[in-house]
Amino acid sequence: MPAHSSVSTPPHSGLNDSLAFQHAPSAQRLFCGSESLGSLSRELDRLGCSRAVIISGSSLASDQVASQRLRDALGHRLAGWIPGTMEHSPVPAVLEMSRELERLQADAVIAVGGGSAIVTARAASILLAEGDDVHRLCSQKDAGGKWISPRLTLPKLPQLVVPTTPTTACVKAGSAVLDPVSGLRLALFDPKTRAQAVFIDPQLVASVPASLVLSSSMNTLAMAVEGLESPQANPFSDALLMQSLRMLSDHLLSGVSGSSSGRCELVVAAALCGQGTDFGGAGLASVLGHAIGHKHGVANGLVNAIVLPHTMHFNASATGRGAPHIAIALGAASQPQPDVKDAIDRVVSLLETLPVPSRLRDVGIEQADLGAIAEDALSDWFLQRNPRRVTSSAEVLGVLQAAW
Repeated sequence: MPAHSSVSTPPHSGLNDSLAFQHAPSAQRLFCGSESLGSLSRELDRLGCSRAVIISGSSLASDQVASQRLRDALGHRLAGWIPGTMEHSPVPAVLEMSRELERLQADAVIAVGGGSAIVTARAASILLAEGDDVHRLCSQKDAGGKWISPRLTLPKLPQLVVPTTPTTACVKAGSAVLDPVSGLRLALFDPKTRAQAVFIDPQLVASVPASLVLSSSMNTLAMAVEGLESPQANPFSDALLMQSLRMLSDHLLSGVSGSSSGRCELVVAAALCGQGTDFGGAGLASVLGHAIGHKHGVANGLVNAIVLPHTMHFNASATGRGAPHIAIALGAASQPQPDVKDAIDRVVSLLETLPVPSRLRDVGIEQADLGAIAEDALSDWFLQRNPRRVTSSAEVLGVLQAAW
């Protein structure tokens, strides 16, 4: 999503600007551990909210143990529960959610679940406040081909997030919704929809299928790598993203195997990555996850895992600054300084320890599909943030063929 808080370099001052940057992180509160849900009601009181509405998937809403934990935590502050969020947040479903928020007279939204629930809650809050013409509200190219995000100035319902998967969406302010007519992802950005607080509960993160944990973690891995590759990164974002990679490397196997503590570590890694990539990233691996995911029924994270080594090869000429950070975070010695090849080798070695496919053909992508995927990729907002400029669909097609 467009990150309005991203780095901009001050005008040249005549001094040595080799370390010139700006870093303006957003205020955010995070609670992790078995008592974290106990802070939900206190945070709502702090925000002056008394009619909170939960947005979640249907399976979580029907899980009696999980749903009762949330009801107990909220008490009389729970004004309603809207289940049924859908993968990729299609516009009609988001519109339905916004109308339900209005009907329930919500004064706060609690998104519970993975990326789809969190994005749907944010997008529904935007449509509720700004009107339902999503094409007027989304980021789009101007006459000169530059991406522009409209200023969405109206107040939004406070957002609180209870993530159940390691999704970077838990700390983001952007919302990508799917237009089922055009098949395009529409990007909505409003910093007022960034979560006021995030609550990581071990029992809830332990309740989701391992496949969702794995896919979300692969998306986080790709975003952390792309954030470190980004020329817009700075020492603070580097620190966040390197720690995210360390935690992913240390806890992926245990988290996917079902350890609740390992899964909490992965969710924290995703939050670190989400904050770090506000200042650098994403790039071509994320773009290809978007271009392939919803049209071909493959989880974005699995696509990310397949294409990431190949996008790193493609970007190698532009990632000399960030590659050593990637390699060191994944266990390489700092001396002699590792290079791009070392970074790629470390990523490949990590992926080889995991139950993820390594070729696009393994997830049902036909070679005949690659041309259309490459064309679709050119319309993705994230492509402009790739460290190496992408000038044609032919370049994207080359990456896809290597990954096929």
